[in-house]
Amino acid sequence: MTFIHATSVALRANGQWRAVLLRGPSGAGKSDLALRLIQAGGRLVADDQTHLARRGRSLIATPPPALAGMIEVRGLGIVRLPRNQLRPRAAAALLVDLVPAERIERLPEPQTEALLDVTLPRLDLAPFEASAVGKLWLALTRGAAASS
Repeated sequence: MTFIHATSVALRANGQWRAVLLRGPSGAGKSDLALRLIQAGGRLVADDQTHLARRGRSLIATPPPALAGMIEVRGLGIVRLPRNQLRPRAAAALLVDLVPAERIERLPEPQTEALLDVTLPRLDLAPFEASAVGKLWLALTRGAAASS
C-alpha cells in the first residue's frame, strides 16, 4: 500500500465504478473539481490523501480512515458528505494532473504513468475550466482509460 497526495472520485463508466485520481498542489482545485464531479453523479473516495493498494493488475483507491467521508470545501471548512455521495473504494482508472490552462497541449500524445507497477493513463487538465467535468467523463469513457 502507498499514499499519494490526490483526491479520488469514483465515476460510473461502462457499468463500473472507476476512480479518477486528481493530483496537484494545495489550492490547485482538487476538491473543487471533486465537488463538481459529485454533483454530476460521481462519488467521493478520498479527499487530498488517497491510499493505493495493488490487487492483481489493479490499483484500489481508499481513503485514510480518519478522513473517510469528508471533503475540504474552501470557505466552508471540512464537510462530511452523505453516504449516497461516497464510495469506500474504487479501482483507479485515470491519473489526472491539475495544471494551469496555458500548460495544456491542444493535441497531446497519450501518456501513462506507473504507480505500484500498474500503468494508468494520465492527462493534464485545467480544473477550473467549465468543460473540466465533461473532459474527465470523455477521457474515462472514450479515451485511453476506457480500455484499462
